[in-house]
Amino acid sequence: MDGQELLADRFEAHRGHLRGLAYRMLGSLSDADDAVQEAWLRLSRTDADTDAPEIENLTGWLRTVVSRICLDMLRSAATRHEQPAGEHLPEHLPARIPQPGVDGDPEEEVLLADSVGRALLVVLGTLGPAERVAFVLHDLFAVPFAQIAPVVERTPVATKKLASRARHKVQGPREILATPGLAGDRRVVDAFLAAARAGDIEALLKVLAPDVVRTADLTAVIRGARAVAEETLLLRRNARFAEPALVGGTMGLVVAPYGRLLLALLIRVEGERVAAYEVVSEPERLRALEFSVLPSA
Repeated sequence: MDGQELLADRFEAHRGHLRGLAYRMLGSLSDADDAVQEAWLRLSRTDADTDAPEIENLTGWLRTVVSRICLDMLRSAATRHEQPAGEHLPEHLPARIPQPGVDGDPEEEVLLADSVGRALLVVLGTLGPAERVAFVLHDLFAVPFAQIAPVVERTPVATKKLASRARHKVQGPREILATPGLAGDRRVVDAFLAAARAGDIEALLKVLAPDVVRTADLTAVIRGARAVAEETLLLRRNARFAEPALVGGTMGLVVAPYGRLLLALLIRVEGERVAAYEVVSEPERLRALEFSVLPSA
C-alpha cells in the first residue's frame, strides 16, 4: 500500500466525525458531504507523508479545513440571501425514493436530523456564519477558542464572545427559561405531540381544552376540542418531524423535515391543557420568528 492509499485510509477513519461536524454547521447532508469531499481533495494534494508539519495532527488539520470550507459555504449562502424556511418543502411530506447522486439518502438525513435535534438545527440556521462555526466547534465539539480563532479570523477573546452570543440565541432569554410554569407547559406540549404522532384522538381530546382554538396563519380558525383534534390528526405525518421549542418566546413546536423549517406551532397552555395553537407556515412570518432550544425534559 503506497503513501496515498495509507492517507486515504486514515481519512476514511475520520469521515464520520467530519460529516457530523459539517452537518451541524451547514444543516444539509448533501452540503456536508460536499465539504468533506473537498477536504479530502485538499488533503490528497498535500504531501502524503503524514509526518509533514502541516498534517502532523491529522484530526486537527481536517477539522480546521472542514470548518473553513463550511464557513465559506455559509458566507456564500448568506450573500445569496438563501432562506429555506417554509419555501421548498411540501406541507405534507411524502415518502421519497432516494436518488443517488442527487438527494443522497433522504431517510438517512431524517435520522441524522433526529439525532442532532430539529430545534437545534432550526436555531443554528438563524445564526450568522461565524457565530454558527464558533458555537458548533466550541459548544458541540469542545474545540478550544485558541484553535477556533484562526478559522473565524478573530482573536481568541473575540471568538469567545462570538460563541457566547450564539449560545444566548440558541438557549433563549434566561427570564423565559426561568418562568415557573415552563416545565408544566412542556409536559402538556409533549403529550399533545405524542398524541398527534400516534394518531390517538382520545389522547388529543384529553390534552385539548373544550373550547380550544386552532388558527392557521391568522386566517383559518377552528374551534372546539373535537374539531381541532380531527384537524390535528391531518398533520400526523408531519408530527414525526416536530420537536418542542421556544417560538417567539413562548412554548411551541417546530416542524423541520431534514432539519429545515417547514412550519411552527405557537401553543398557549392554560390549566394543563392546550387552550389555543396557531400554525405558522408563511415564509415571511417564519423568518420573523425567533427560535430557541428548550432544556432537556
